[in-house]
Amino acid sequence: MQIQTKLPKVGTTIFTVMSQLAQQHNAVNLGQGFPDFDGPQSLRDALAEAMNGGRNQYAPMTGVAPLREQIALKTERLYGRKVNADTEVTVTSGATEALFAAIAAVVRPGEEVIVLDPCYDSYEPAIDLVGGRAIHVPLNLPDFSVDWQRLKDAITPRTRLIMVNSPHNPSGAVFSAADLDALAEITRDTEILVLSDEVYEHIVFDGAQHQSVLRHAELAERSFVVSSFGKTYHCTGWKVGYCIAPRALSAEFRKVHQYLTFCTFGPAQWAFAEVLAKDPQHYLDLPAFYQHKRDHFRALLAPSRLRLLPVGGAYFQLVDYSAISDKDDLNFCEWLVQEAGVAAIPVSAFYETAPDARIIRFCFAKSDATLAAAAERLVRL
Repeated sequence: MQIQTKLPKVGTTIFTVMSQLAQQHNAVNLGQGFPDFDGPQSLRDALAEAMNGGRNQYAPMTGVAPLREQIALKTERLYGRKVNADTEVTVTSGATEALFAAIAAVVRPGEEVIVLDPCYDSYEPAIDLVGGRAIHVPLNLPDFSVDWQRLKDAITPRTRLIMVNSPHNPSGAVFSAADLDALAEITRDTEILVLSDEVYEHIVFDGAQHQSVLRHAELAERSFVVSSFGKTYHCTGWKVGYCIAPRALSAEFRKVHQYLTFCTFGPAQWAFAEVLAKDPQHYLDLPAFYQHKRDHFRALLAPSRLRLLPVGGAYFQLVDYSAISDKDDLNFCEWLVQEAGVAAIPVSAFYETAPDARIIRFCFAKSDATLAAAAERLVRL
């Protein structure tokens, strides 16, 4: 049987490839973006309590009420945006599901979605599957800032959606309030919607404030904002996220969500609701927690020949390896895991057309022992 693929450009993701290589070569895995430590004990205890208390059947399609209420409270507390827990908050099976559901809900065949390269690799396949077309606008190097004029020039009558991501994966760049104003100006008096990927919202460094789209009243009225409990609570394997959007957009979002996953892992929802209510300090302390890891990892790498790029948020460190090798980033990552015993991700994997640069991504959401073991090998290069 001949199968005509709907995703001809998609193979096994680079994250899976590099993790498999790391396992094969017994390498320190700083590639795939997950912590090698557990979330709070109170959260795990709450999960066990929920399961043992009989919270094991389908959750409501939109998410359990106490969790949606806590999300609404947190949103108002942090961003000054009052959202309706019943009509504007939807709990999803991870942020990736939320991104897909938002795209599927509003993008029709032939419509265009602007994405900013480099970007997370799930964006374009989701656009392709609904018959849309991804329009790639490169970020400025070396700071990965947005060229708002270039983005504006990419808009056509077919533009339906603009996707933004701050703190940014893979670079760690973060939006300023001026960036939000620029995005609002570009979309004003249009039918263009915004999809804001904010999964690293609580990981912003050096005293900066996360500039959520939800802070900007004009943008919030035309936006889907996607967040991740997995990133915030060090439990990516639980796959629990959520989407906040105005009532009309949430209604369309939920039409897709209810037939995509219908609902999300119930016991975890009850656990998150309890921990959000009892210990909001966890996410408030997260910037300092990860800033320590960033600074520690950068200090460990300081004697190496790697050039460290600035990191304003998220938990990734980009490095320029030009002083070590002329290989392209994919071949260098393969060499690095095989010969040096450290796994990284080539930044070209996040581009449609990658620039001529020698840059790779390390994840520093790891224990001090893991970071030290990786740095010891990298310093020898």
